[in-house]
Amino acid sequence: MEVLLINRPTHVCKTRALLALILLMWVPMEVRAGTENGTHLSTRPSSLNIGALFTLNSVIGRAAKPAIYAAIDDVNSDPSILPGTKLEVILHDTNCSAFLGTVEALQLIEDDVVAAIGPQSSGIAHVISHVVNELHVPLLSFAATDPSLAALQYPYFVRTTQSDHFQMYAVADVVEYFGWREVIAIFVDDDCGRNGISILGDALAKKRSKISYKAAFSPGASKNAITELLVGVNLMESRVFVVHVNPDSGLTIFSVAKSLGMMTAGYVWIATDWLPSHLDSLESPGLDTMNLVQGVVALRHHTPDTDLKKSFMSRWKKLKHEGSSGFNSYALYAYDSIWLAARALEVFFNEGGKISFSDDPKLKDTNRSTLHLTSLRIFDGGQQYLQTILKMNFTGVSGQIQFDQDKYLVHPAYEILNIGGTGSRRIGYWSNSTGLSAIAPEILYKMPFSANTTAQLYTVIWPGETTAIPRGWVFPNNGTPLRIAVPYRVSYQDFVAKDKSPPGVRGYCIDVFEAAVNLLPYAVPRNYVLYGNGKRNPEYSNLVFDVAQNNFDAAVGDVTITTNRTRIVDFTQPYMESGLVVVVPVKEQKTSPWAFLKPFTYQMWLVTGAFFLFVGAVVWILEHRMNQEFRGPPRKQLMTIFWLGCFTSFSFSTMFFSHRENTVSTLGRLVLIIWLFVVLIINSSYTASLTSILTVQQLTSRIEGIDSLIASNDPIGVQDGSFAWKYLVDELNIAESRLVKLKTMENYIEALQYGPKRGGVAAIVDELPYIELFMSNTKCKFRTVGQEFTKSGWGFAFQRDSPLAVDLSTAILQLSENGDLQKIHNKWLTHNECSIQMNEVDSDRLSLTSFWGLFLICGVACFLSLTVFFCRILCQYRRFIPAAVEGDVEEIGSGSTRSRPSIRSASFKNLMDFVDTKEEKIKHMLKRKGSDSKHDEASPSSDGPPHSPS
Repeated sequence: MEVLLINRPTHVCKTRALLALILLMWVPMEVRAGTENGTHLSTRPSSLNIGALFTLNSVIGRAAKPAIYAAIDDVNSDPSILPGTKLEVILHDTNCSAFLGTVEALQLIEDDVVAAIGPQSSGIAHVISHVVNELHVPLLSFAATDPSLAALQYPYFVRTTQSDHFQMYAVADVVEYFGWREVIAIFVDDDCGRNGISILGDALAKKRSKISYKAAFSPGASKNAITELLVGVNLMESRVFVVHVNPDSGLTIFSVAKSLGMMTAGYVWIATDWLPSHLDSLESPGLDTMNLVQGVVALRHHTPDTDLKKSFMSRWKKLKHEGSSGFNSYALYAYDSIWLAARALEVFFNEGGKISFSDDPKLKDTNRSTLHLTSLRIFDGGQQYLQTILKMNFTGVSGQIQFDQDKYLVHPAYEILNIGGTGSRRIGYWSNSTGLSAIAPEILYKMPFSANTTAQLYTVIWPGETTAIPRGWVFPNNGTPLRIAVPYRVSYQDFVAKDKSPPGVRGYCIDVFEAAVNLLPYAVPRNYVLYGNGKRNPEYSNLVFDVAQNNFDAAVGDVTITTNRTRIVDFTQPYMESGLVVVVPVKEQKTSPWAFLKPFTYQMWLVTGAFFLFVGAVVWILEHRMNQEFRGPPRKQLMTIFWLGCFTSFSFSTMFFSHRENTVSTLGRLVLIIWLFVVLIINSSYTASLTSILTVQQLTSRIEGIDSLIASNDPIGVQDGSFAWKYLVDELNIAESRLVKLKTMENYIEALQYGPKRGGVAAIVDELPYIELFMSNTKCKFRTVGQEFTKSGWGFAFQRDSPLAVDLSTAILQLSENGDLQKIHNKWLTHNECSIQMNEVDSDRLSLTSFWGLFLICGVACFLSLTVFFCRILCQYRRFIPAAVEGDVEEIGSGSTRSRPSIRSASFKNLMDFVDTKEEKIKHMLKRKGSDSKHDEASPSSDGPPHSPS
């Protein structure tokens, strides 16, 4: 193996220089004789140059160098890869300088390399990408993780490691998993740092979280500068820090943080892959180093434990060269980058590709310039070779090497580590397809989707050696307490009002807030500030807006939660239910002489009376043939029917006094029982309804609810400062000219008593808690009509994403569960209660709809009883006609002055006479007929045929 190693003096990291400046300072270099003549090889070349460009003396460089050497040796010793062609690597040191890195890149490409491995710096990669784009040389970077390098602007840049795009989404998922809403980002202010943190902000926004502050420091910043930076962020609210720096200087952050007491309980530190890379590269991290990072959560590239990886790891100690450090994940990606280039070259040659270079017509030497620009030549097969690289698919030591359509490696995954003791332990994994999990991604890929959707991590030991999840925020250590705005009300001061004694305010809302704050596990320094002039109620919408504009930290009082307000502030859990209602005046109604008719509607009265007569008639029919009390002259029988139906015999008589007539037939008693059941229910309902009507209050207004109020043109009263004004105008389209602002409870009373004709209002629209207190204080002279036409509640308003809103919501729920919230309500708002809903006379009247089932049952029973009765009559009549004698006919029709027709004619009059005959007499005649028939059979007569009835 031939290796050309060019070392430059060590430089500190410098800022990137423009390509134009590089060209102006270009020093002519000798050109290799083998490529200067521009010959094109028709067969595979005997050797090929691959460039390597990174900082040798760095955490990543010390691990990548032996890995690249090992990969070159393995490729050259594999007869199936590039047979007859030897790969040679040309290694250049960028010395952590964008300027020098660009110079080294130009020198590297001058050697007609077919691919370049590196660089590790994203800043250098940005500059070099412009060079390789022009000269068509693929740039395979195993360590440049800047997400912006994936842009279409850099077609020849191929990332062979994971992009920070995925790592930042993994960090966002960790933040969401533990329930934090804000983080502080600490990063190096370079391309990699800025662009990575920008992606983190986007990822957190999708989780409804955010970066509250971006703490950037310059590359190579001194310890004093870092100390000043951390002192500033320690005064802020968030205690969740995301550290995204480079591995070589990142430990300085934790050294300063420990000296400032920022590695104790309550702090959260999340480090990106730089920290595991640094710790893994150390042969045996000392206790001093490990003590700096106790409790830190860090991310590391996840590479599956394949046999190929295990074989490579077993060779690692033999692979290390002088000055190299321990192993980290970048060594795997560097090793696979060489194999990717070699395998792609094999495919490139198999597809007929040729290695040739040509001059770039855009680069020309001039007489006045000493720059040999023509030494930079274009790789003619670069475009084909690039496409071949992007189509490769094989398994390397780092896992599957395959690119998606965005040139990302497939299946990006990270390990979630918890640093503790003398090392680290894995608490879970993250991948872009499965999210957080305690199971390795390669195992989850084989499982059904429904079985791997639950995010889960093992227990974390946080700074301070605690397993309790830190809250993630504290009140800022700048000595400023919360500025809490309190409405300076002039009415309904039971809810909130000014107080001479500390804390300067009092009321139901204040007591609820204080009780909730006392349940928090931390102190909340606060100052109450009255909002308003005390002469009229303040505009609550303006109060909420001032909170959103950071004029106040919170608003505590009777603040209604509305849709528009939730767009600019965060509310706690509602501590009081609310909603808009309509209030109208009421008066006592004098008893009417005809009040006894009001319980039933007129339809109900008509049907009930008809059924009284109908049931009486049915019972008379069923009893007439059997019961002597139901017989007699027609006038007497009609009076009996009327008496049965309308008076005491079969209805009310059973409940007030004994009835006069007794029933003897089974069918009659059946009908009677059912009818008495119906009458019992009707009578009970009548009594209850009449009682309610005689004691109800009546409206003095025709307003029956919000709908009738909108339809009218009467003025409407609204509390001054309430959101109801805007709601009625914007949502219900009520003209502002109809609305009247009322400032005090006395204004409420006067406006309702005067009414619209005397300069008052027809009704008042206000929130339910105010109206309950208003009606109680006015001894129920006013009532609500209709239902609540909005549903909302009262809550405490905080600035957007304030964690205090979440904690106070939990505290309010706890107050509700343990009964303390009700006790506070009873302390301030318990008075004489009024019935909230207005009882109207019409709503108490009983209609036929409520009783048609009972009447149906009674009617069916009567119909069936009559059917059975008449069927029985017809059967008896058929038995009677053939055997009836003249004397029987005369006996049935006795009392009639008309001539009797023959029984054989079966006239209707005969049937009616038969029906009118007593049951006992019919049975006697049928019995006698049976005896005569038996006698005739025993002694047959010789006088001729049997006598036929005439």
